Amino acid sequence: MRQPLSYPWLDLDVDDPAAPAIAVRVDIPDTRAEVPAHRHRKGQLVFALGGGVTCRVPSGLWMVPPHCGVWIPGGMEHSNVATANGRIFFVYIEPGAADLPERCCTFSISPLLRELIIELSDRVEGDGARGELLTKMLLTELPRMPVQQFHLPISSEPRLNRIAEALAQDPADRSTLAEWANRIALSESSLARLVAKETGLSFGRWRQQLHLIVAIRELASGKSVQQVSGDLGYGSVTAFITMFK
Repeated sequence: MRQPLSYPWLDLDVDDPAAPAIAVRVDIPDTRAEVPAHRHRKGQLVFALGGGVTCRVPSGLWMVPPHCGVWIPGGMEHSNVATANGRIFFVYIEPGAADLPERCCTFSISPLLRELIIELSDRVEGDGARGELLTKMLLTELPRMPVQQFHLPISSEPRLNRIAEALAQDPADRSTLAEWANRIALSESSLARLVAKETGLSFGRWRQQLHLIVAIRELASGKSVQQVSGDLGYGSVTAFITMFK
């Protein structure tokens, strides 16, 4: 069951232009928590120190495994779902304050950047000079981080979005391309072309990428490899592990 997040920081003016970067820490309770779809002027880095977060934007799903962060440009609508008992940080960055992408991406987070984020989130009134230094270092380090591929492209095309929603709800669904095509009144070849056109992937690779994202999220929440492989419909742990290669 997902619970909507309700914390004092939700009332924080994250778009305050006087602050080039604002970092907040959120400790997730023992149930999954969700921040519904919203947008803000500043860009946002979603960083997981413990547990996992899935970010949804109009073009796809982005996974935030531990020690990684998803960058969401300012003005883009998005929602976040965090696993139970997670330790999450949100960093809001003024447009133009750093050389960051204009599209979503997943960054690896170095030990130095991790500590900068933690320290910035612990700032107190009266440490202005130190806060400015932390902010400057963070904005210098973040654009240098390597990019990881924890992304599932999702189209706004209604028929394909219907499949994506169904697979996200039940990732163990092993329906074939032909079976999905029949459900949405397309030929198998037409659906294959639609998936390739909208996502750049074959149907099989697209579904596998969804499994990868779900698997990382569930493993981050503390589930065993055996549990996750079974939840995703894999006949053996070996077959499940092969997906990661």
